[in-house]
Amino acid sequence: MVWRRFACSWLSAGLFCCLLLFLSPSPLKAEWYAAAQLGANFADPIRNVRGSGTLAGRDAPNFNLKTSPAFGGKLGVFPNHGIFGLELDVSQSTPHIKNLDDVPGIHLAVTNIGANVLLRYPGVTWQPYIGGGPALLVARLGRSSTTERDTQVSVGGNVLVGIRAFVTPRVALFTEYKYTDSTFRFGGAFGPVGGFDGTYRAHQLFVGLSYHF
Repeated sequence: MVWRRFACSWLSAGLFCCLLLFLSPSPLKAEWYAAAQLGANFADPIRNVRGSGTLAGRDAPNFNLKTSPAFGGKLGVFPNHGIFGLELDVSQSTPHIKNLDDVPGIHLAVTNIGANVLLRYPGVTWQPYIGGGPALLVARLGRSSTTERDTQVSVGGNVLVGIRAFVTPRVALFTEYKYTDSTFRFGGAFGPVGGFDGTYRAHQLFVGLSYHF
């Protein structure tokens, strides 16, 4: 709960800073950008699966996840056109849980809302960059023969590395790798009986287009 409040505070602070920069008397001193991205989500199995509620103390096998498409968008700013920036990064993927022996698979959708601090090389054409920060992960579990529909919000973290190539002074193509780590807590996955917790980790590869203004 403390980490969730911390991540919410970080995200709120990032948005507030962006708003202040946008409303400042000299907005031209900041480089803003908006981006769209498309790629793939390669999720590790959900590990350390344990029951919750009346199922607390019971362990379960890892839940293997499917590779899925991923898409999203970014809104960021580099104050004073410098090397440090702030970025709001939102992506969506559907790493469905695979069949477990004779137990059918379960639909799973994950929304990743991250607030990143970036460090870039401010080249004219090529701009490699690294970054990271806290994230809120909204995961939605589908109804199946063994589970009830359930939604959880957990705190996690993102680490990313990428490179941006400007094709015009304002338009750039980029490719990016992002690693995500969090713990999912589906407290109502099995109805009144309880649910399960598990470690979620994913690798995402994106290509995208950004517009700078």
